[in-house]
Amino acid sequence: MRQFGTRRQTALVFFTAAIAAWLLSAVGCAHHGSSDKVVIGAYGAETGPQSTFGTSMKAGMNMAIDEANAAGGVNGVQIVGKMYDDQSQPDQARTVVTKLIDEDNVTAIIGEVASKNSLAAAPVCQQKQVPMISPASTNPRVTEIGNYIFRTCFIDPFQGAVMATFAADNLHAKTAAVFYDSTQDYSLGLKQYFEQYFQKKGGKIVIEQSYTTASGTGDYSAQLTTIKAQNPDVIYVPGYYTEVGTIAQQARQQGIKVPFLGGDGWDSAKLFEGANGALEGSYYSNHYSPDSTEPAVQNFSKAFVSKYNQGVPDAMAALGYDATNVLIAAIKTAGKPADGNYASAGYRAKVRDAIAATKDFPGVAGKISIGPDRNAVKPAVVLQIKGNKTVYVTTVKPSDVGI
Repeated sequence: MRQFGTRRQTALVFFTAAIAAWLLSAVGCAHHGSSDKVVIGAYGAETGPQSTFGTSMKAGMNMAIDEANAAGGVNGVQIVGKMYDDQSQPDQARTVVTKLIDEDNVTAIIGEVASKNSLAAAPVCQQKQVPMISPASTNPRVTEIGNYIFRTCFIDPFQGAVMATFAADNLHAKTAAVFYDSTQDYSLGLKQYFEQYFQKKGGKIVIEQSYTTASGTGDYSAQLTTIKAQNPDVIYVPGYYTEVGTIAQQARQQGIKVPFLGGDGWDSAKLFEGANGALEGSYYSNHYSPDSTEPAVQNFSKAFVSKYNQGVPDAMAALGYDATNVLIAAIKTAGKPADGNYASAGYRAKVRDAIAATKDFPGVAGKISIGPDRNAVKPAVVLQIKGNKTVYVTTVKPSDVGI
C-alpha cells in the first residue's frame, strides 16, 4: 500500500508539473505575442497644441489596417492597431512608447509627426530594437538615432531647399526674413536649411527673429515691427499651424503685405481658422496635394471621405496611411514566425530588414524608397493658400534642387 501511494503521489507531481509548465507557456505566449494577431503600435498628439497631427495620422493608419484586414490580414492573421496619445509632450511620448513595447508587445511602431516627440521616443525603440517608422518627422536627427528608426517622408534639408528655390526662382525674392520657433527642433532645422539654400541662390537673409510657443502670450508685435523695418521680399515662418495664423494676422495689422512661406507644419484645417484670411497668397511645402489627379490620390481621398464622413484628407492622414502600408508590406515580407511570436527580437529584426529594403513602394504621397540612411527619397509639392483651401502650384524632386 505504501508503494502504491508513492507511485500515485509521483504521478500526481508529474501531472501537476506538466499543467504548470503548460500554463506558464500560455502566459508567456500571451505576454510576448501570439499567432492570432499582429499588433502595430502608434503614438501621436491627439490632444495638446498639435492635436490635428495625431488625429489625422491615426485616421490614415486605421484606414490602412482596416483595408488590410478586409483583404485577409497579414500572413493569415488580423492586424490590431494600438495608439496612445502623447499629448504633444516629449516626456509623454517616451512613456507611451515604452508601454507599447513592454506591455502591448507590438511588432513595430508608427509615429510621431512632430520631430521633437520623435527625437524623445526613438531612443527607446532603438534601445529595445523595435522598428519605428515616422510618417512625417522631417528633422534629419530622427533617423540618425539608430538602425531601427525609419521615416517615409522627406527631410528638412530638402524641404528647406524647396522653399528657398521657390522663393528665388518663382517669386524672384532677393531678400528674406526668417521668423522661427526657438523651442521646436522642427523649426530650428528648417530655419537652418532655408537660409543655407536661399543664400546659395544669391538671396540675402536680412533679419532673423524668434518666438517661443512655451511663452503662451500670442503677442508677436515686437518681432514683426523689427521685421517690417527691414522690408523683406518674403517672410519664412517654419513653425506649426498653431501659431502661424496669429503671426500672419498681426503682421497684416502692421501693414506687412509680402507673402509668408512655410513648411509642412502648416498643414491643418485649423490653419485657416487661425489666419482669418491673413495668409491669402502665401505658400508652403508639403508632402502631397489633394488636388492631384493621380489615381492613388483620388482613390484614397474618396475612400477617406466615405469612411470618416469629413472633408478631404490632409497630408498627415496620407502619410499615416503610407507609413502603415509600408510596415504591413514589411511584415508580409518577413513572413509568419515559426513560433507564432510577432514580438520576438528575431522577428522584429526581420521586419526591420524588410523596411530597409523598401523600393518604389506606391504610396499616396508618392513612391517611397528607403535610402541607406533610412530616409525616404521622394518629391515635395508647393501649395498656395487661396481662401480657406490650398491650391497645387508645383512638384519639386530632389534633383531639381541639387539634392
